[in-house]
Amino acid sequence: MIKIIAGEKGTGKTARLVDDINTVAMEDNNVVCIERGNRLDQLLKPNVRLVNMKEYPVSGYDQLLAFVGGICSKDYDLTHIYIDSIYKVAGDDSLDNLASFIEKLDGFLKETPITATIILSGKTDELPEGVKKFC
Repeated sequence: MIKIIAGEKGTGKTARLVDDINTVAMEDNNVVCIERGNRLDQLLKPNVRLVNMKEYPVSGYDQLLAFVGGICSKDYDLTHIYIDSIYKVAGDDSLDNLASFIEKLDGFLKETPITATIILSGKTDELPEGVKKFC
C-alpha cells in the first residue's frame, strides 16, 4: 500500500511524517525512513532505521526502486517504508517519472504487507492522476 503526503512548502508535511513514524515505531513494527541528509535523526525513535541517500550512489526513480527492493529483501519483516522529500531522494522532479515510479512501487508492494508513505512538495491538484489517487 502507498500513501502520499503532498503539499506546498511550509504546510507541515515533515511534522506529520515524524508523528506518523514515531506512532508506528511504538508498536511492534520494522520501520525504515529514507531521506537525503540527516535532518530527521534527532526527531525519530531509535528503533527506526534511518537511511541517508547521500551515502549511496542512487540517482533516478529506477535506481531508487531497486534500492527499495534491496531494503525489502534484507528486512523480510519490514512493515513500513517512509520516503521524505521524494524529489530530493530520487534527484528527479519530473512528474511523469514520479508517476511511473509510483505505479511500479505499487505493483511491487501489492504482494507484501509493507506500507510506503511518501512526502512530496507540490500542489495536490497539479499531480498526475496516478499519483493523486494515493494522496
